[in-house]
Amino acid sequence: MTKTAPAAKTFDDAISGLETIVRQLEAGNLPLEQALACYQRGVALLRCCQDKLDAAEQQVKMLEGDALVRFAADDADKGERT
Repeated sequence: MTKTAPAAKTFDDAISGLETIVRQLEAGNLPLEQALACYQRGVALLRCCQDKLDAAEQQVKMLEGDALVRFAADDADKGERT
């Protein structure tokens, strides 16, 4: 039975975990079984990142009323003047 590692709590945790896995796999000194386990964990972390990004995108769309507006520095200056 394969033990599944818990999902990352934050996006940054997931990215950090992915970076570690990539370094381990690129080193090329893992036994096959361990390399496969690392790869599987990497796929899970990648899905976690994608889920968190999708959720953030939905949150932004909701906050913007689904009408994302380009932000221009000139517009910000005009809005700040009284």
